[in-house]
Amino acid sequence: MTTPSVRRNRRTTRILQVTGASAAALLAVSACSSSDDSSGSDSASSSASSKDKLSGTVTVFAAASLKESFTTLGKQFEKEHPGTKVTFSFGGSDSLAASITGGAPADVFAAASPKTMQIVTDKGDAAGTPSTFVRNQLEIATLPGNPDKVASLKDLTNKDLKVVLCAKEVPCGAAAEKALDASKLKLTPVSYEQDVKAALTKVELKEADAAVVYKTDVHAAGDKVEGVEFPESAQAINDYPIAQLKDSKNSAAAKAFIALVQSAEGQKVLTSAGFLKP
Repeated sequence: MTTPSVRRNRRTTRILQVTGASAAALLAVSACSSSDDSSGSDSASSSASSKDKLSGTVTVFAAASLKESFTTLGKQFEKEHPGTKVTFSFGGSDSLAASITGGAPADVFAAASPKTMQIVTDKGDAAGTPSTFVRNQLEIATLPGNPDKVASLKDLTNKDLKVVLCAKEVPCGAAAEKALDASKLKLTPVSYEQDVKAALTKVELKEADAAVVYKTDVHAAGDKVEGVEFPESAQAINDYPIAQLKDSKNSAAAKAFIALVQSAEGQKVLTSAGFLKP
């Protein structure tokens, strides 16, 4: 004969078994649901990452004085974004601006002065408003050891010196002209060059005794030239604006390259090359 106490124990055991089974089922459902949610989240994350992935070529037109630092940033960009390639066209900002307004394909324009950037914006070829990312200051480049003892801008007026300037329509030439005007000096160079690198090369090849170029170019030339600072250069510091171009074929990569240039990392590369912060 089964006692009431035994029957109660059996009933309790059955209830606990059912309850345990139900809880297990609920946990299983919950786990599946959680797994599904995680899968969906991973899928969405993967999709977003896929959308953000950059590829293709970015064509950058940039002032000649940016050659060394932008080449470094271009390599860095390609490393950070596998599948991309940055191609550069360096030269006088005025010539680059004319090429852009003439229909030359490019994604980004970095000019050595607001005036040359305005050639592009006035034609409606820039996407958005250009922003200044660095500034640059002039310096006199002389032969190594400064054999002619050039110590000031006034010394360049010596008729026995062969001095080279950038063309007046080029930003470095316009800045030199401004510095000369500020000091009320007249200087007749042996030649006007189409960009700052061409002016510097004349000194490097000993075809000129001195040239008025940017500090960044003297820095990049190393021991091939010697730099001489002059106070009038403070009156002619150039702002460098950068902009994405309206007809860019790779808008996402163009924006990413500009972001790199403006980032702390990009600014470090530029300032180490001698550029001034904006």
